[in-house]
Amino acid sequence: MDVDGTLVGTGNVVREDVWAALADARSRGVRIALCSGRPAFGNALAYARRLDPGGWHIFQNGASIVNVGRGASLSEPLPVEPLEELLTRAHATGRLLEVYTDNEYGVTCPGDLARRHAELLGVPFVPRDPETLIGTRVRAQWVVPLAESAAVQAEPHPGLDLHPAGSPVMPDTMFISVTRAGIGKGSAVARVAAEYGVPLERTMMVGDGHNDVTAMREVGHPVAMGNADAEARAAARYHVGHVDDGGLADAVRLALTL
Repeated sequence: MDVDGTLVGTGNVVREDVWAALADARSRGVRIALCSGRPAFGNALAYARRLDPGGWHIFQNGASIVNVGRGASLSEPLPVEPLEELLTRAHATGRLLEVYTDNEYGVTCPGDLARRHAELLGVPFVPRDPETLIGTRVRAQWVVPLAESAAVQAEPHPGLDLHPAGSPVMPDTMFISVTRAGIGKGSAVARVAAEYGVPLERTMMVGDGHNDVTAMREVGHPVAMGNADAEARAAARYHVGHVDDGGLADAVRLALTL
């Protein structure tokens, strides 16, 4: 399942009936995994550990695949030269670019957008230069006002894929994840299903946005939230309620009937 707009609603909280439905499904042997654009720390890591503390979870739009119990990683690195080009562009334009490893991140422009995003992620706002990160860099992310989103996406990103997504917690902002070409939620769902030995036709993906569509197209049971955008609705076989009305609990109950 996705996080923003699927598990988490406009108050940046998860409804208790949603937690209860997920716990019930887990007790019946259903494997449950996050499939989020968020990184594997802060609130998202806490969600993953509550859902399945020994399981595989997908973060960073498929670039970071982590077993939160063992700390094992199936993550995919960003190519070096394209990342350096992004950093140069970020410094030239003054736009906020975040760069991530599996467990930490840095920012090019430590202003209000970076602070607000740290609050959404549930981590202290301690700005760090991306050049000082230790470990494999798996993802970059433009964090821009909605009015700038189209222009950023129109710029060249050779060798990379873009995964734009919003959050009901920051409705004035677009998060444009950047991964190595060919890496996305769809490729990551296939890897996790293989790790569990679960056929993709017996897998469900619940989401609400453009960046969920590659995963929805991989699985046998794609589900769109009531607040989903047009692309996610078109990719879905099933439709459930709005995130703020507990639509994810509807999807979990549906899964138990299939």
